[in-house]
Amino acid sequence: QVQLAESGGGLVQAGGSLKLSCARSGRSFRSYAMGWFRQAPGKEREFVAAITWTGDRTKSADSVKGRFTISRDNAKNTVYLQMNSLKPEDTAVYYCAVRFAVVPGRWEEWAGDGDKYDYWGQGTQVTVSS
Repeated sequence: QVQLAESGGGLVQAGGSLKLSCARSGRSFRSYAMGWFRQAPGKEREFVAAITWTGDRTKSADSVKGRFTISRDNAKNTVYLQMNSLKPEDTAVYYCAVRFAVVPGRWEEWAGDGDKYDYWGQGTQVTVSS
């Protein structure tokens, strides 16, 4: 079994920053990719950012490019999401997810697809006030 534990959420004013962490425990096999997704009240889940195990490839949603940065520390089995210049529309529950097996096809085509991920965390609330 795999456990993912997100932390770092909270309340911040517009223009502020937060850094989310997602620590993976349980299964010892290395993950192929980890990603961040978010879901605002009344809206569908949406992709935020993803990164491969080696860190050689990343993908970010257009809405967060230039503001959010995904990174990982393999020694700690942890992925991070540095969020700068936060906007009220970034308010959502943020979830991390992990994919273990290699996915056929182009990274750009599947990295943002939540259905391709194997395990999910419980989420952490991010609220940005105007």
